[in-house]
Amino acid sequence: MKQILFQGQKNVIGKKLQTIRKEKGLSQNDLAAKMQTMNVNIDQQMISKIEKNQRQVTDFEFACFCKCLQVTAEELLRDFDALLK
Repeated sequence: MKQILFQGQKNVIGKKLQTIRKEKGLSQNDLAAKMQTMNVNIDQQMISKIEKNQRQVTDFEFACFCKCLQVTAEELLRDFDALLK
């Protein structure tokens, strides 16, 4: 499968995901457990890879991250918006 990159990145939410997760007092394991309750097959290692920009994020993972962290899509994409300006 061809790797899809944007400005050399595999995803655009990794750093913001980590920041928000930590602000909410959640470990990567905690977030993975919350995601699994939404039937998203993700574990701590996958979240680590997303935060380190080593893994892409699917649209349903993105939507569930927003719900689990109780943030808007705009908030999770804030760093991406800055790249476009």
